[in-house]
Amino acid sequence: MFQTKVRQDASHPRAVLLEVREDCEWQREHAVAAVHPGKGILERDLERKFPDPATEIIMYCGGGFRSALTCDAAQKMGWRNVHSLAGGDRAMTESGWPMKSGE
Repeated sequence: MFQTKVRQDASHPRAVLLEVREDCEWQREHAVAAVHPGKGILERDLERKFPDPATEIIMYCGGGFRSALTCDAAQKMGWRNVHSLAGGDRAMTESGWPMKSGE
């Protein structure tokens, strides 16, 4: 697994930003460009939502622990280009990443 730092540039235009926190955390605030399957159903929905195992996926949670676990699960399922965002949601907020609340 690779941990990546927060970045707001166009160097990875096809990367998927995947939020793996709980639904209530997603509702409170999440990255504008994020997709939210949630940690609890990631394994069930990953293949359907992202059928290409070479898709670059950057997972984040509140601080980096849950996203590290989901990256590990995705790698065991065959995805080769998954990353855990170092510092998670807190690092994104501190860096000024665009956030929103609700759906």
